[in-house]
Amino acid sequence: MAEPKRIVLANKKVRYRLMVDAGRNENGKRIQVTVTRDTARECREERDRILHQRAAGTLIAPNKITLGEWLDEWLEYKRRDVEETTIRAYRLALVHVYDKLGHIRLQELTEDHVRDFVDELVTRGRRSGGEQGSRLMISTVEGILIRLRGALRRAVVRKLVSVNVASEVRPSLADKKTDKRERSRPKPWTVAEVQTFIRGIEQDRLFAPLLLSLMGLRPAEVCGQRWMDVDLQLGTLDIANTRTMIGNVMVLEKDTKTASGERVLPLPQGPWEALRRFRAQQAAEKLAAGEAYTDTGYVVVDELGMPLNTRQLREHAYRLMRRLGLRQVRLYDARHAVLKALALSGVPDVVLAAWAGHTNAAFTKRKYVSIETEDMRGAAEALDAFHGMSPTALA
Repeated sequence: MAEPKRIVLANKKVRYRLMVDAGRNENGKRIQVTVTRDTARECREERDRILHQRAAGTLIAPNKITLGEWLDEWLEYKRRDVEETTIRAYRLALVHVYDKLGHIRLQELTEDHVRDFVDELVTRGRRSGGEQGSRLMISTVEGILIRLRGALRRAVVRKLVSVNVASEVRPSLADKKTDKRERSRPKPWTVAEVQTFIRGIEQDRLFAPLLLSLMGLRPAEVCGQRWMDVDLQLGTLDIANTRTMIGNVMVLEKDTKTASGERVLPLPQGPWEALRRFRAQQAAEKLAAGEAYTDTGYVVVDELGMPLNTRQLREHAYRLMRRLGLRQVRLYDARHAVLKALALSGVPDVVLAAWAGHTNAAFTKRKYVSIETEDMRGAAEALDAFHGMSPTALA
C-alpha cells in the first residue's frame, strides 16, 4: 500500500504526498488520485477514505469536466430516448446555463451557483420575445431548471458528482408572486367563442382540418393526418403520424410524440361530415388541376395537393380569427378549450387522457383543465338550492 512521501515546497514548507489507485474509468483507463497533506497521518486517512469508498462503490474520482462539457454529453445520451425536435428544445432551454455556468467545473458547481443563476434569470434573463435584459417568465425558468436537474441527476448516476446541487433550487416565492401579478396569460376560448369560430368558418376551404384542431388534436397531428388514416365509412381517425416544424422553418415528419399519442378516435358527426365534403372537394380540385396536381395523400393540402405545415395552418387560422373579431389564440390553445369542455361535461378522466394522447389522467387535468368563474356557476346555483333560495325569490 502506498505510503506518504515527504516533500519540500519552494517556500521550504514540508508536506506529504502519495498516489492512490482509484480504479478505472468507463474506458478502462486507470485513475490515480494525488493526495497532498500537511502530515503523513492526514495523507493516510485520506488514502483510507478513498479506498473505503472505492470498495463500497461510492467513490467520486476527481475530474476536470466542466458543466458545459457534461451538458454536451448528456444531450448526446438523451438522443437515445427523445426526438430530434426535443433535443433542440432541450438545447435552447440550456442556452442560459451554458452561458452563465458552463465554464464551471462540474465538481465545483454549488447550490449557491445555481440559486444565484436562477435569481438573475428571473430578474434580467430575457434574450428575445420582449425587452432584452428584462424579467424572464417563471414558467420558462422552471423549464430551464428541469433540464439542468435532469443533467445533474445523470451525473450523479455516473458518479461524476455526489449530489445534485440543483435538486432543491426554486424561484423565490416573491418572484413567483411578481410574475403572477405582471404576466397576463391568454385564456383558452370559451364555449361561445369556439362556436362563433365554427359558425364563421363553415364556408372556408380548410373547415375540416380546423375542426380537427377543435377536436383536441395537436397541430402537428392535424398536419400529419393522411387519408389512409381516416375511415369515412366507420367514422374513425387513426393518429399515427405527425408533421412538426424545427425552428418554424423546416418540416420534420415522424410518428406520434409518445406511444400513448398513437390512438384511434371516433369522429364526432360535424368533423365526419366536413371530412367527407373535403375529400370530395379535393377530388374535384385534382380533376381541375390535371397534371399540375400532386397526390401526396395528406388531408391538409392546398388546391394542388401539396401538404401544408403547422405554420401555414396557424397563420390561416389567425386570419380567420381577425376577420371574425375573435381573440387570437394558438391552435394548440384550442386543445385546452376542447379538453376542458370534455372534462366539465363529465367525460371520465381515463377517457379524457386517452383522447388527449396522454398516459397520465392527472397530468391531463392539471395542464389542460383550468376552472374559470363562469365554470363554477352551477356550484352557485346548487348553493341557492341548498339555502332554499330560488331565482324568482332573488328577483
